[in-house]
Amino acid sequence: MHISTKLILLAGGSAMLAACGGGGILTRERPDEMAVQRQAPLVVPPDFNLVPPSAGAPRPAEGTASEQALEALFGGPAPRSQIETSALDRAGVAAPGIRSSVGDPETNTVAKGRVTRDIIAAPEGDGQFASAVIPG
Repeated sequence: MHISTKLILLAGGSAMLAACGGGGILTRERPDEMAVQRQAPLVVPPDFNLVPPSAGAPRPAEGTASEQALEALFGGPAPRSQIETSALDRAGVAAPGIRSSVGDPETNTVAKGRVTRDIIAAPEGDGQFASAVIPG
């Protein structure tokens, strides 16, 4: 081997050994295992004023679902404007059984005309063969 090759190997080896020295794993700061102590367990003190909730009773801190929604969206019930109040006063209160009397055959309805009847009677489909008729 030539002397230059030996010098290059000696320089490379000494550089690698120099990188391994100092600090490292053996001289690092470690925590003192004698200074570590356990935390005391959490203990809930007894409160004799509390009673267990009854089955099926609503929670006292919670309201109904609509109240919770209003509170989340608007921060509570919003006051009605004068226009909304006057419109509701003019409309009046609906009869209590109005939903059941709407489908009654004795209920009077307004004829909507031939166009509405044709729309309702139109066949189902994607409209591929649909056509428009313009009266004129």
